This record gives sequence, structure tokens and C-alpha cells, in this order.
Amino acid sequence: MKELSYLNKYFVKYKYSFSLGIIFTIIAQIFMLFTPKLISQSFKVIEEFSKDTSVSSTVIREELISNVLLIVATTIVAGLLTFLMRQTLIVMSRHIEFDLKNEVFRQYENLSQNFYKQSRTGDLMNRISEDVSKVRMYVGPAVMYSINTIIRFAIVIIYMYNVSPRLTAYTLLPLPLLSYGIFKLSTEINKRSTIFQQYLSKVSSFSQEIFSGLRVIKAYSLEQQHSNNMVNLANESKSKSLNLAKVQSLFGPLMMALIGISNLVVIYFGGLMYIDGTIQSIGTIAEFILYVNMLTWPVASLGWVSSMVQEAEASQKRLNEFLKIQPEIQNNTTERSIIEGAISFNDVSFTYADTNITALKNISFTVQKGETLAILGKTGSGKSSILSLISRLYDVTNGVINIDGKSIQSLNLNDLRNNIGIVPQDAFLFSDSIKNNIKFGKEDATDEEVMAAAKSAVVHNNIMGFNKKYDTVLGERGITLSGGQKQRVSIARAIIKNPPILLFDDCLSAVDTETEETILNNLFEICKDKTTIIVSHRVSSAKNANKIIILEDGKIIQQGTHNQLVNEEGYYASLYLKQLSEKELL
Repeated sequence: MKELSYLNKYFVKYKYSFSLGIIFTIIAQIFMLFTPKLISQSFKVIEEFSKDTSVSSTVIREELISNVLLIVATTIVAGLLTFLMRQTLIVMSRHIEFDLKNEVFRQYENLSQNFYKQSRTGDLMNRISEDVSKVRMYVGPAVMYSINTIIRFAIVIIYMYNVSPRLTAYTLLPLPLLSYGIFKLSTEINKRSTIFQQYLSKVSSFSQEIFSGLRVIKAYSLEQQHSNNMVNLANESKSKSLNLAKVQSLFGPLMMALIGISNLVVIYFGGLMYIDGTIQSIGTIAEFILYVNMLTWPVASLGWVSSMVQEAEASQKRLNEFLKIQPEIQNNTTERSIIEGAISFNDVSFTYADTNITALKNISFTVQKGETLAILGKTGSGKSSILSLISRLYDVTNGVINIDGKSIQSLNLNDLRNNIGIVPQDAFLFSDSIKNNIKFGKEDATDEEVMAAAKSAVVHNNIMGFNKKYDTVLGERGITLSGGQKQRVSIARAIIKNPPILLFDDCLSAVDTETEETILNNLFEICKDKTTIIVSHRVSSAKNANKIIILEDGKIIQQGTHNQLVNEEGYYASLYLKQLSEKELL
């Protein structure tokens, strides 16, 4: 139960619903106990009539009818209160499920890039779905039936003791055996449930990767191999599930057997006590049998509840491990930050924690507000790392990044990112309409603004060619569009945001040179009052920038304007000549 203590804050939050549910439970149990007592009284009336025939049968009949009506009335009231109990406690559990899923999702949003590099999507999905659902079963049905069982046991045993202490002791003899059986089975369930949840995450992760990479699998004709892998993994998961089910299946028979033994104990010892006169009425034995059977479901539910609690604890342990992770990137201030756009790197070095690769080494440069900086270099030279540091997806290892003369870490993280429009190298689009994908940069944008942004990104004509135009719903990750179309929609999404800082990470690699030229002309017009950084492998994307830097192995090896660098022997001049000759050949 140690892991589940994390949920106590939610019980405190919903304390009024929780308390009301307990009150309904107590009153419902009291009304349910009228039935055995009334039946016992009915037996006594019948016994008295059989012993004293002078008593009018009409009086007996009226008393029996009165008892029957009272049984019906109290049962209806108990049923209504039980319904209210379920409505209160189960609805509370749904609210807790909602809060917990939101908490998990917020943690997903807060965690850094390093976490996602080391985690699998299927496992993350399993935590927010399967694990949270298991926990919901604990805070709902498990808690409800536990409260119901405790209260019913307490009230029923008190009633039984008041009727016959000796017969109560006989009736409760099997309970120690029951407690030991529950303890042993619960321990085994917890162990097997943890293993099963881990395998469930493996299946989810494997399936997600297969779905995402289905085109590659088909292209390499590896369907059968991956199908076999899936079968093997599913069989392992099934084996763990069956191992868990085998233990869980023992609960029901064990509970029912012990209840049956209790009934036999009541009949045997109750009969002996009636014979020797300790018990004055057969109705007392009938009353005890009803009490024992009233405990049947609570006792039988102990197995189910115990199973739910153990599964929930295994799931909550996985959630706790995840929720206790402190995000590497922290928002260090709650004060609002005004971003104008001047950026400077001062002797910045950066090493990726997961791979220990040093991407940047003592980088220094300055971009004034409204200027455009182009960054070129070979693959792996550190170009994209610079953009990641500006948007604080990572923090520097050494050195300082300043925005408008202030350390980037002293700025409000939300304000910083809200004032940056970024087009990533791998254009990611959501499975939504094209319009909503563009409006992702500005949710309250008008249709005219969406269209203007699409025109600037030279994707408007492509969109108008679709049957539903801007309302066309894209497949997962924008699979409906070509690579170039995805890049241009992603550019439109950044443009419509109209931020003071724009970051373009090799976002024109999938478009032809003519379209690239048109987009660049539009961008330089849009970006003339914004701080813009363009990462590219093409000179055509960099030639109009105010400043160009060339990276190699994480270091700046050249910097200057296009005219300066093209006349300077080095990487930029050779790249310019190479791409110029390729263009002439075309």
C-alpha cells in the first residue's frame, strides 16, 4: 500500500464525496440488517402459534404480513442507499481518474528531450491508459467494496454477538484461515501483475513501432518476420496473463468454500445449542444463516478487491517512478518576460547527456533584432543543436546564451517559447485538418490569416487541389501530404504565429529550387523585422542573410556575409561552386 499512498491527496480533495459515500454505506447496511431480525421474529411467531393454539391465526397472519411489508420496505430503502453509495464513490473515482490522467499528461509535457529519447511511445501510452485504469479501479470499486465490507462486518458481528456470543464465535472460526489465504494469494498476485504490466507495455511499444514503420516493413518485405516477432511477444504476454489469471481464479472458490463451512458450522452448533436449550428458537439459527450469507458477497469480494489493490499498486508504482522524475528544463521565474529577439552565444559548449557526444564547442556569435543568420555545415556539425538551445529544449553545458541581454535561463520559459516560431527538420503534422494544423501556431487565427500564411509558404495551390481543401484531414504524422508539402505547411504554421524569433531547421530540403526561391523571397519579406535563423545545406537559402556561420565538428570555422565567404577559400566557397555547377547542369 506504500505506492498507493500517493493517491491520498485525491481522497482529501474529494473528501466530501468520500465522506458522503461512507455515510450512505453505513445507513444502507443498517437497513439491510432488518431482514434477518424480522425473519427471526417471524419464526418465533410461528413457533409460539404451534405451542399455543389459543392465539388467533388472524393475529399471526397480520404480524407475518407486517413483517413481510417491513422486509420489502427496508430492502427498497437499502437498495436506494446502495445506489447512492455507488453514485457517490464511483463518480468520485472517475474524477480522480480524470485528474490523474491530466497529471500524467502534464508530466509528459514538462519532461525534457532526453527522457523521450530513452522511453518508448507504447510504454508511455500504456501508463496513461492501462495503468491509470488499474488505479481507477482501486479508488473506485476497490475502496467502495472495502468500506462496504468493513462496515457490514462490524455491524453484522455486533448484531450476531448480541443474539448469541457463543454461536458467533463458532461462526467466525474459519476467518483466520481466510485471512492467511488472502495474504498469500495477494502477494503472488502483486508479483505476477507487475510482470504482466511490463509485458503489456512491451506489446504496446512493439505494435506502435510496427504501425509507424509499416511502409518500411512492406518495402523490405519483412511482414512475416515481424509477424513472427509479434506472435512470440504476444505468446509471452499471454503466458504472463494466464499465470496471473490462475492465481486470481483461486479466490472465488476459496471464499465460497469458507462461507459454506461457516453455514455448516451455524447449522451444526446452532442445532446442538437448540437441543440443549441454549438457543430458545429455530429463528435464531435462521437469523444466523442469513447473517452468514450477508457476509458471503463481502467475503467473496475480498479476493476481487485484493486483486484490484495489488494490480493498482503495481501500476501506481510505475506511475510514481515516472511522476517523480524532475524535468531537466525548469522554468526559473513566474515573472513575465518581454522578448524582442536579440540573441548572443558566449563561449557555448553543449554535450548530449544520453550519448555523451559534444555537439558544440566554445561557440560565440551575435544576432541583432531583425537580422537573419544562416548556419551551414556538414551533417552532425551541430546546426540543429543551436536551435534546440535557443528554444531551451536543452540547457547549455558551458557558456551563456543571452536573449535581449538577459540569460536565457532567467527568462520565463513559457514566454520564451511563445515568442519563438520553429520549423523542425522533421516536419510533424497532427492527424487533423490542414487548417487546424496551420492554426496550431495561432489558435484564434481567421481563415484569411490561414490562407495568407499558406500562400507565403507556397502551399496554398496544393491545398486548393484537395477535395476538401483546407478542411482535408491528414493521416497520422501528416502522411497524406508529400515531404515538401509537409514542410511548407509547417512553415505556414510558424509564419502565422508572427513571433519576434523564427527558427528554420533545414525546412526546404524536400522542395525544388524554384519553389525554394519563391518561399525564401516571401520569408525574407516577412522576416525583415524579426530575428531569423536559417539552418540549411544550400547556399541559396543563406545568400541573403545578414550573417552566415559555417560549423564543423561543433566549431565555427567560417563566418561573414555571402560576398565575403564566396571570395574566401573554404567550405562555403566550395559548396557555392558545387551547387552552382549542379544548377547549371539542370
